[in-house]
Amino acid sequence: MYDVIVIGGGASGMMAAGRAAALGKKVLLLEKNKHLGEKLKISGGGRCNITNAELDQRAFLPAYGTAEPFLYSTFSQFGVADTFSFFESQKLPLVVEARKRAFPHTQNASDVLAALEAYMKQGGVTVSRGAAVTRVEATEGHIEAVYCGAKVFSAQAYVCATGSLSHPETGSTGDGFHWLAKLGHTIHKPTPTIVPLSVHDAWSKLLSGTSLSFMKITFYVDGEKQFSKTGKLLFTHFGLSGPLILNSAKKVADLLHRGVVTATIDAYPHTDLGSLEKNIISVFDANKNKVLKNVVKECVPLGTHRGVLLLLGEELAAKKIHLVTKEERKKIVRLLKALPLTIDGLMGFDRAVVADGGVPLEEVDMKTMRSRKIDNLFITGDLLHINRPSGGYSLQLCWTTGFVAGSHA
Repeated sequence: MYDVIVIGGGASGMMAAGRAAALGKKVLLLEKNKHLGEKLKISGGGRCNITNAELDQRAFLPAYGTAEPFLYSTFSQFGVADTFSFFESQKLPLVVEARKRAFPHTQNASDVLAALEAYMKQGGVTVSRGAAVTRVEATEGHIEAVYCGAKVFSAQAYVCATGSLSHPETGSTGDGFHWLAKLGHTIHKPTPTIVPLSVHDAWSKLLSGTSLSFMKITFYVDGEKQFSKTGKLLFTHFGLSGPLILNSAKKVADLLHRGVVTATIDAYPHTDLGSLEKNIISVFDANKNKVLKNVVKECVPLGTHRGVLLLLGEELAAKKIHLVTKEERKKIVRLLKALPLTIDGLMGFDRAVVADGGVPLEEVDMKTMRSRKIDNLFITGDLLHINRPSGGYSLQLCWTTGFVAGSHA
């Protein structure tokens, strides 16, 4: 018999287990994979964006949208500053990069996992790997036991930390949603929210692997402007990714239900048409006898010339600079301020950084993470229906809800 059983060995599960053990409880962590923290190891491209270094809660929590008012009591117990202190106490200081993204100073997600494993070991957590929960037994709003095949485990309190549906190859297959629904919770259907976009256009796929900072993208439905965002963009073999795209995906998902979604990329958002044309005239004047396709590199962002040439067409690309007309030159300028795209859709759960959906916050006491349906159940992390942007907000939610659940379980 244990005091606390934690189901799920991801970020929030390990934090919950370690915290409960640090308070003197006998804790068992059940993980269905052979290794802990499979999703954690690939987060942030293997670097692990631990949090966003915004220490003012009133500036930080609006990033969670409609969940904001529910989160003040939760974050008052373990906030961003506490995350910095926690990892420093585990001898893993953080460094802050652009857009306040905080990473381990080693730039290695495996070190974050090692810190959490050490935290659990310090408290004496029993970890059972390859232990997939197959059944949760409950009567009259109280969990009696959990089953891993023929094995039965029981405890006074249970923490469900199984994660959502993003990156199913890491074991996030939505098992927790199934159990929570059986226990009487409402489950909002998950959708991939922080996810790359699939695009139709051949020119953009020519740029696969090219990353650009400070691009501005504007989205349209049936030709009508909807919204714009500026940031870092990554071209891929299937379309677009990078923080700019990931943080636009939720809105784009809504637009796709309304009509044909197109977009334009402004490659020089801080330069107006007139100034950009002057810059191009300067390049042309220095290369009058060269062919345009051999000069384009000097007029466009690094790595984009192949895509731009495809958009300009072979006839114009083959012209000598001194034969390019004023109107053709203006066409080049307008193109660089509005590179055209047609959005086919969002990529699926397999490429999603975060999926929303899960238990509505009204069904959880957010001061303790205790279920309002089951008196000895605590729910953490991605199982909660909370939208959030990329940039450290998702993992911070895991640290916070895991710590609070571990404290009260």
